[in-house]
Amino acid sequence: MPIELQNVSYRVGGADHVSKVSLTFGEGTVNVLLGPTLAGKTSLMRLLAGLEQPTEGRVLVNGRDVTGQSVRRRSVAMVYQQFINYPAFSVYDNIAAPLRTKGLKKPEIDRRVTEAAKLLKLDAVLQKTPLQLSGGQQQRTAIARAIVKDAELVLLDEPLANLDYKLREELRVELPKIFEKTGSIFVYATTEPSEALLLGGRTATLHEGRVTQFAETMDVYRRPLDRITAQTMSDPPMNFATMYVADSGRVGLRIATEPNGGAAAELVPFEAPAEFAKLAPGRYIAGFRAHHVSLKPTSAASIPVFGEVAVSELSGSDSFLHIDTDGGERWIALLAGIHEHVPGDRISIHLDPARFYVFDADDRLVASPVSKAAVSAGWN
Repeated sequence: MPIELQNVSYRVGGADHVSKVSLTFGEGTVNVLLGPTLAGKTSLMRLLAGLEQPTEGRVLVNGRDVTGQSVRRRSVAMVYQQFINYPAFSVYDNIAAPLRTKGLKKPEIDRRVTEAAKLLKLDAVLQKTPLQLSGGQQQRTAIARAIVKDAELVLLDEPLANLDYKLREELRVELPKIFEKTGSIFVYATTEPSEALLLGGRTATLHEGRVTQFAETMDVYRRPLDRITAQTMSDPPMNFATMYVADSGRVGLRIATEPNGGAAAELVPFEAPAEFAKLAPGRYIAGFRAHHVSLKPTSAASIPVFGEVAVSELSGSDSFLHIDTDGGERWIALLAGIHEHVPGDRISIHLDPARFYVFDADDRLVASPVSKAAVSAGWN
């Protein structure tokens, strides 16, 4: 039972919340809507559910036009960011509520509630009320109530955003297993690329109401079609530098080369990967992810860059350094281990051109580090 959006737009007060979106979600699939706040994720979900009607375009279910059909006539379940449960009901009664509304017999209700509770590890708390549960258990209850309906479409709008880190990580690991055991179409909205990568399936990246790419999640990560998609699919955001290809085929970055804080940006040649040989002469943008910035050379082709630490953050066993380069860029380095740099420290970092994503003047991807060798070596 595929669900299809055909050239759908949604406007409110003259503002485009969704613009000319065409997507198809196959039966039994997991689909992620990834984008920053106000990218259009919730609007798309409301259009899929029938809570809003598109200004233009159509919504099809199994080839049948349901564009004007109310949510009550669609087989849809939705889980929100907030814990929406009935506070006076037990967990059992919360999960059973939609089944009772449908008029199912008690034995069937018992069977479905028991199965859903077991799947979401709630069988030991079925007689408790939501206020007696942890945040993770409350959200599991809301998800169980959605799954137990056997809805054709299950929409999850940033369901883990309000949980603490530990609970969020636990549910992130469990959700793909839960999705795999149902035949529903799951559409999951998130602002976090790491969540999309963990859930797998297919990811649609959104920017200002437009879908910039929709493909297998790892394909979007490894081969973003353009700079906007690369930014959306990178956390921290991808770093960028100006790159030139000369008529001779030589390649260089425009960066400052002297560690004095005042050096002008120069065109610094480097040993380019074979992938760059197809590039025509001209100006490009090289993109590289934060975890591909290092404090030491990683290959003979490594490019040294000098700058000053602007912000230093520690996150568990990792360090985030925000670096103002001598060429005027602000880059972020994600480094394994604890690095005790403070704002104002002079620092040298190294870039490996084999990790570069290259974008042309129209911001389209024209070269990337992805190849069979790169994947086997762990490049991503």
